[in-house]
Amino acid sequence: MSRATSTPRQSALALIGLLTVAAVWGSSFPLTKQLLNRISAVDFLAVRFVIAAVVMLLLFHRAVRALNRRTLRNGAILGALYGVAQIVQTSGLAHTSASVSGFITGTYVVLTPVCGALLLKTRITPRWWFGAFLALIGLGVMALNGFALGYGEAITLGSALLFALHIVGLSAWSTSREALGLSVVQIVVCALVCLVVAVPGGMALPSTGGDWLAIVYMALISGALAMIVQSWAQAHLAASRAAIIMSTEPVWAAAFAITFIGEPLTLRIGIGGLLMLIAMLVVELGPRDRQDPRPEDLPKLAA
Repeated sequence: MSRATSTPRQSALALIGLLTVAAVWGSSFPLTKQLLNRISAVDFLAVRFVIAAVVMLLLFHRAVRALNRRTLRNGAILGALYGVAQIVQTSGLAHTSASVSGFITGTYVVLTPVCGALLLKTRITPRWWFGAFLALIGLGVMALNGFALGYGEAITLGSALLFALHIVGLSAWSTSREALGLSVVQIVVCALVCLVVAVPGGMALPSTGGDWLAIVYMALISGALAMIVQSWAQAHLAASRAAIIMSTEPVWAAAFAITFIGEPLTLRIGIGGLLMLIAMLVVELGPRDRQDPRPEDLPKLAA
């Protein structure tokens, strides 16, 4: 599969797109936090992704039919990774605090370049490593107030690895032409994975109009639309760069929580958010040396 060289305009739009995805994910945090008081996490994931899958299939089934068998297989692999990561992360959340879960999940910002180096044989420059570790420090400052590694933390780390593999695979396999169909396949497979886990225990549905409205928003905006934008954007950005941009999700989550549900703005949130912003600027505004990986130069994962 060939990938056309990304233009500076496409790269800039991809960066804006991923920042928007991170903001949308962050906006879902207060909604999810309140919703999980009334519905189990697994049931929530199943309902959310089934709605997203049905709507996407109805609107974009022709884009799926246009995909070749290899791309369908790649999309199924990515969707399974994404679905399992969502379930594992949710399971870990039952055994650790939300702040620790958010921090450990955010370690994909470092795991992504490691996976990229191992799987794609890309060389990650010192500036990119510095940005990744600075983002990780910012996450820690924002989220952590004591830390111990137990069962919940360990399986959450497993979800971070799965998210990292998803980011690497998407950068390697996504193209502008196939991004729409690929995003639909991922959401459909993710929905199937969540259903397989949720159905045996009996599914509980939301009971109020407000809860349904929140789930529909998270299904269509932070689920379907975000996956479409991410799939297109990662056709134009290397995986390590994408991971640093998307790791700003906790900053957006904190901003929305402070604005809409009255959580306090603490010094730790301010310092951590500033460090993450600096990390992104280090990567995005620094000089592009010849060894910076570009998406069009990345070798393809075999599939």
